[in-house]
Amino acid sequence: MHGTFRCRAVLIQFVLILGFGLVSCTSPFTPNATATPLEPSPTPLPPTATPEPAAVVVNGDSVTEVSFQAELARYKSAQAALGKTVTDEQARNTVLDDLVTQLLLAQGARAAGFDLSESALQSRVDALANQLGGADKLSAWESGHGYTGESFRDSLRLAVEAAWMRDKIVAAVPTTADQVHVQQILLYNQENAQAVLQQLKDGADFNELAERYDPNARGELGWFPKGYLLDPKIEAAAFDLQVGQISEVIQTDAGFHILKVLERDAQHPLSPDAYLTMQELAMKDWVTQQRTQATVVLTP
Repeated sequence: MHGTFRCRAVLIQFVLILGFGLVSCTSPFTPNATATPLEPSPTPLPPTATPEPAAVVVNGDSVTEVSFQAELARYKSAQAALGKTVTDEQARNTVLDDLVTQLLLAQGARAAGFDLSESALQSRVDALANQLGGADKLSAWESGHGYTGESFRDSLRLAVEAAWMRDKIVAAVPTTADQVHVQQILLYNQENAQAVLQQLKDGADFNELAERYDPNARGELGWFPKGYLLDPKIEAAAFDLQVGQISEVIQTDAGFHILKVLERDAQHPLSPDAYLTMQELAMKDWVTQQRTQATVVLTP
């Protein structure tokens, strides 16, 4: 099983050879006496199996080098199919990072009580074989992607456990959040932005100016929670404002922004896209927290 190598115990048998090459304590020892021939030696025990080298070890659980190389080849193949070029170092770092995440999630699943039995794992293997057209097809697929039968089962188990924990984390994300409803005026020149801000301070109507500079959307940013926007400066400024308040000019890579908070609701329903973003953020936060407490060892 991934992560824990079983050390097979070697049983040492002591054979008492009474009467063969030994004399009783009541008989004198005779150096030149002819010894009784020994019986044939027992067949030697096979050597203890050497554990497969690990590519990464997380809190004592590991992914073998064989499984890692298979995942690495699969990742490179997927990137090539998408027309993307990645260096060997980039591919290695990406796959190792993903495997560390999977191991942490799998450990979290077991700690939460998830137990994938061998029969359940075999059912998943059988289902995959049926999808591919039989056990022979699955075996061919495993070989073609660098897996052995055992390493494939290890990788599948890891994936199932990690998926269970991922689903548990994202399912706990609430469907409402503290959100602000924001409108903006976006300009591409700082001097113009400062001039518009001065007009607003002098009493100009924000909505009219927003429509002038954005006739289609009128500067509507909609509702959003913390962690949703790509630019943290816009988000931070929006949540610092009171309802009806107008911001100073905020410079970002997109231009120069002036914000106005139209509404705020501590329990506003998340849009589907915002909900997905919050789930991704919850996953990221969980993994980050686990990494700070984990012992991670990577092979050179």
